[in-house]
Amino acid sequence: MSRIGIPNDDEKFKIVLNKNTFFYHNEEFEESYESFISSVNQSLLLLKNDVDNNGLKKEIFVKFIKNKDNGLQALLTLIGFSKEMLLRLVTFVRVYNDNSLNKLVNKSEWPREDFTNEWNLQKIESLIKNKPKIAEGIVNLIFEGSTIKALRKALPLFEYKKLDINKLNFKIDSLIDTIVRYKVKGSYSATKENNPETLIENILHELGVKYVRGNLKNIRRSMDFIIPEKTNPEMIIESSYVVTTSSGMGDKAKTEMSVAEEITKHYPTAIFVGFVDGIGWYVRQGDLKRIVSAFKHVYTFDKGELDRFKALIKNSLSKSCYENV
Repeated sequence: MSRIGIPNDDEKFKIVLNKNTFFYHNEEFEESYESFISSVNQSLLLLKNDVDNNGLKKEIFVKFIKNKDNGLQALLTLIGFSKEMLLRLVTFVRVYNDNSLNKLVNKSEWPREDFTNEWNLQKIESLIKNKPKIAEGIVNLIFEGSTIKALRKALPLFEYKKLDINKLNFKIDSLIDTIVRYKVKGSYSATKENNPETLIENILHELGVKYVRGNLKNIRRSMDFIIPEKTNPEMIIESSYVVTTSSGMGDKAKTEMSVAEEITKHYPTAIFVGFVDGIGWYVRQGDLKRIVSAFKHVYTFDKGELDRFKALIKNSLSKSCYENV
């Protein structure tokens, strides 16, 4: 048996350039997925025909999501709501107690169980098909969710605007709105002003606290805020706001626990502070327990929590941490 030689770095580099497939595609999978897309398209065309002929009636949509195999997903497509956002919204309804919201979604008919994990799409679809009042509640949420103050307060305006009854009427301007929101979703999410870290920045500026960002010696990852500087930090702040869940949250929690050990070893007087927030962490409570254990103090971005953070700043930092001192 002949031995296979190990290529050098230049040869490996050329393999990737010369044998690059550029775009991966599995034809069997793609044909299957195109079939799914075609099914959603056809379902929406039939729904539009029903609305055109019979008017914008809730019972049409209840029947649609109950009886069509892909009815719920088609309806989400129409309003521009992602599957992930629906799962988070259902979780919010389950754990948040608001009389108007409860009445709208027929919450008294929902399974009564302590929150231990999030319902997946299959569970929600099963409830819709087997419990008419839940199907009615989901349709009510889409029809009238924009009238509920609790949802307006909880949802980002970008998502809240998707709960527009005109989308259900297939109005052209509303469908264009869905397309535009889908197109700009990435840049919307990535914009600095939409990052809650700016709230921490604003507080530090308001209080005149000096800080830097970046790597600390002997610490494995970059830090969000180091107060006042890297040589002798008095406070180190990390922020994690999660809406969309992923397995990476477990890795994030483990990393922060390791970072906490390194900070304790190399910067024993520094206060390690964590801002941990978002419905994504609420859903992944096992990972949440691990990540909060890494920090000496934990805060969310709730107004009262931000005030509590200000109090920690004022009571913990030396004069050398402030500007013009």
